Amino acid sequence: MKTIVIGVIGADVHAVGNKIIEYTLKHAGYNVVNVGVLSSQEDFINAAIETNADMILVSSLYGHGEIDCRGMREKCIEAGIGDIILYVGGNIVVGKQDFKEVEQRFLKMGFNRVYPPGTPIEKALDDIAHDLGE
Repeated sequence: MKTIVIGVIGADVHAVGNKIIEYTLKHAGYNVVNVGVLSSQEDFINAAIETNADMILVSSLYGHGEIDCRGMREKCIEAGIGDIILYVGGNIVVGKQDFKEVEQRFLKMGFNRVYPPGTPIEKALDDIAHDLGE
């Protein structure tokens, strides 16, 4: 069974979406490790190391995800999990910005997939299965 670490990064306390993601992924057959809300990059990375996770899925709804996620791939590399799959989604930037540009910035930061605001987790299930080789 593949393991996915999920949580809400930074000073964000949006717990409802996090619980929906956890529920959906568990029912899709994944082992889910939920670091909860108000989580640092280190919380995600430490949980991934401890559980030998296959993927980290970062959520952010309060608009500061871009700041909160900077350097995350580099921290994964330093921690010895440089090839872990990184997803991010939600309201990950401040204000209305062209999503294609936002997506490119996150891809350059080392994220494998970037989802716009309002994307239901169900929409990512095919991507997750594909990226995990299922």
